[in-house]
Amino acid sequence: MEATASARYLRGSAQKARLVVDMIRGKDVNQALAILRFSKKRAASSIAKCMRSAIANANEAAEKANISIDPDDLWVRTAFVDRGPTKNRRRVRPAPQGRAYREQRHFCHVTILLSNDERPAAKGTRPAEADEAKPAKLAASKRRKRGGAAAAPRTKRTTSKTEAAAAEKPATKKASKKKAKTEE
Repeated sequence: MEATASARYLRGSAQKARLVVDMIRGKDVNQALAILRFSKKRAASSIAKCMRSAIANANEAAEKANISIDPDDLWVRTAFVDRGPTKNRRRVRPAPQGRAYREQRHFCHVTILLSNDERPAAKGTRPAEADEAKPAKLAASKRRKRGGAAAAPRTKRTTSKTEAAAAEKPATKKASKKKAKTEE
């Protein structure tokens, strides 16, 4: 069973209300109401009011269909915020360099759909076997990056004739004297 509620012409911009709605989407109704109650956002109180209306709509629809429904089984299936009208008030706010900005009052429309159907699996969940294999794959990839045992074999760099000749010559006079003493 699904139930919807919408609150129209709520004060505040849609962008700010979406921040609140994103926190409750997909949550249990009780958990969502708790989140809204303790949120510091201004839009949270009006969104909570809309959610309580959706819960009441679900109970009403269940009574009409002669079905018993437990409000604790409901969860937020979808919740979205649409932009409402922007009133251009005939007021101006002083702006830098002698300019003036028009004051705009933003409104938004909130729609919440509750459901007591079975929830789909959360995104990003994997079977248990995949979770067990993940640490081994991660360790192997780290070893490859560091050049460990699982790394691909590296080819030796060939040196040019001048580099080979420089390697054979001693770097300083002291080194050449030491080399001469050891040869004797």
